[in-house]
Amino acid sequence: MKNREQGIKIVYEDRWLIVIDKPSGLLTMSTGRSGEVTAYTILTDYLGRVFIVHRLDRDTSGLLVFAKDQETKIALQENWDEVIIERRYHAVLEGIIDDQEGWIETWLYENPKSFKVSCHPFMEGDDRDRPPRKGWQYASSHCRTIRKGYADGKAYTCVEFNLETGRKNQIRAHAQWIGHPVAGDRKYGAESDPAGRLCLHAEGLAFIHPHTGKKMTFSSPVPKSFRRIKEGPVVQ
Repeated sequence: MKNREQGIKIVYEDRWLIVIDKPSGLLTMSTGRSGEVTAYTILTDYLGRVFIVHRLDRDTSGLLVFAKDQETKIALQENWDEVIIERRYHAVLEGIIDDQEGWIETWLYENPKSFKVSCHPFMEGDDRDRPPRKGWQYASSHCRTIRKGYADGKAYTCVEFNLETGRKNQIRAHAQWIGHPVAGDRKYGAESDPAGRLCLHAEGLAFIHPHTGKKMTFSSPVPKSFRRIKEGPVVQ
């Protein structure tokens, strides 16, 4: 089933859960405004009742899981770190990144007024389970350079992110932290908008099914608007 009006695509569905490919610009759930169309409301119209397991930002596209019953939701959420095998994102970052791959480890803190997430150094000797300040959360991302290129006279690096932790705005905050914001992300310091949207896409997801015990692996193609940059001239 595909909702053509909203662009939602059902990637997988069984009696317990449903995996969708969410378009950029669509909220996962409502911000409280009456009549707001979200992935949740679309799936509720389709199924009658669904349960949110995790979220993607409004402007991030890609793979998203919903449960069909409370038991499945709880089984996934309470054992999230154990059942999730892979959370892979494709991002287009501003500028040229010299390193081919590496880890980004920081503390994250969300400002309660601006709702913007800021990074703070994760120091040697810090304990990820004991934040040095109230409200700080440990965050870890692995990044790998896929391609370096140009679009509209500006330099970009296409990067694959794999998340060890899944904090709010983690990739966006980490990208700004290393001096290479996600293209199109004005909130986190981007100065360009080559694709007319936030250049962040949840392209890979793998987890252990909470009822069958089978490994479930899903992928979503990189948006066409990203590909022009990805396939641009490589900077040596």
